[in-house]
Amino acid sequence: MDSLTQIVLGGALAAAIAPPRHRRAALLAGAALGTLPDLDSLPIALLTDDPVALMVLHRSASHSLFVLPLLGWLIWAFFRRRGGRVAESPKRWFWAIQLVLLTHPLLDALTVYGTQLLWPLPLPPVMWSSVFIIDPLYTIWLLAACIAAFFLRERIAAQRLLVAGLVLGTAYLGWSLGAKAMVERDADRALAAMGLADAPRFSVPTPLNTLLWRVVAMTPDGYVEGFRSLAADTGPMVFQGHRSNTQALARARDIPAVRELAWFNHGFMRAQVVDDELVLSDLRMGSDPDYFFSYAVAHREGDGWQALAPPHKLDPRRDFGPVWRATWYRIWHEP
Repeated sequence: MDSLTQIVLGGALAAAIAPPRHRRAALLAGAALGTLPDLDSLPIALLTDDPVALMVLHRSASHSLFVLPLLGWLIWAFFRRRGGRVAESPKRWFWAIQLVLLTHPLLDALTVYGTQLLWPLPLPPVMWSSVFIIDPLYTIWLLAACIAAFFLRERIAAQRLLVAGLVLGTAYLGWSLGAKAMVERDADRALAAMGLADAPRFSVPTPLNTLLWRVVAMTPDGYVEGFRSLAADTGPMVFQGHRSNTQALARARDIPAVRELAWFNHGFMRAQVVDDELVLSDLRMGSDPDYFFSYAVAHREGDGWQALAPPHKLDPRRDFGPVWRATWYRIWHEP
């Protein structure tokens, strides 16, 4: 999720768990701990200029459910030894620190980007993909609760508002998972009718909402893409086919960047040859024809491919104003 959401989630959790007399300090501490795992981008950027490595290594060790409990214990033990608030109420602060750190990767796993929850096990990133990376209907409750708690300090109303914000946010996440299940049920029926019952697929909400969803399924020569509005659509789901250069992708499968991207995005990528370069686009983020993450990974050498060292990232060509207006219209209108 975006940094603001992680900050207010961490602040709300810590302030709800810590003693009331520590509430303002807990808000600040929770905000800092809530954004701590995402600081992994800084050392990674110092170690490599490979954009594929930057993408794959993000949300790995710093988001691991094996690593974060140990990190939380070390932080707690350090501040407990120094005295102060943690030493005054060690049990509450222990759980505040642990829960703030652990909820960060779990929330990230609800997006489509993917989170390596079980690092260092060599498993593909978890992507439950039930919320967009920025969703104001989740963030607003936590932000309001944190602001109110900052001014109300030790009053019981502050605790009630913090709990209410956390409950409402959690309920919204529950709704997103239910909405995803409804969309996938409709998608399964439509894809089965197309002979794609067993095709690899994923579903993801469109930006800033959980009412309009996008479903992509892979085919032998590319992929199909369909949209489903829970507010407007009533008939069978409709998919549109798109081609991918699967032959070029197969020939280049042994190139390290190709293997890394295929592992990271679960094989949900489009291959194109542009100016004798193999360009791979992550189908999970964006929509046809423009995707947020596209990389030139290899150059044509005769009938084969030579790896680019390093690969280079292509900037997405998207005007977000028209995209959002089209999304808003599509939410409420069936084609």
